[in-house]
Amino acid sequence: MLRYTLMRLGIFAGCLVVVWGLVYSGLAPRGLGDSNGLWIVLLALLISAPISFVVLRKERDRASEQIVRRVDRAKANLQANRSQEDVADDAARTQGRTQEQPS
Repeated sequence: MLRYTLMRLGIFAGCLVVVWGLVYSGLAPRGLGDSNGLWIVLLALLISAPISFVVLRKERDRASEQIVRRVDRAKANLQANRSQEDVADDAARTQGRTQEQPS
């Protein structure tokens, strides 16, 4: 997951540098007034998103599989904890009933 995130940030950084160069060389339009920095970041995001979607498909699938495994493991642990609580609760109720009955 960290690898995918770093690769995605790398693609964004590369697009940011390219867009910055294009804007300051005059090949791409500048933002309005003081919004030039925001304009460059938004253009970089707009360009990097589809590139990341296509280029990082395999890495995204690997990250997704890791997340699914973690969620499945957490669900199994939760179910095991619930089962332990049920067994302990049943044992306590059974013990309470046997103590209530006169001998």
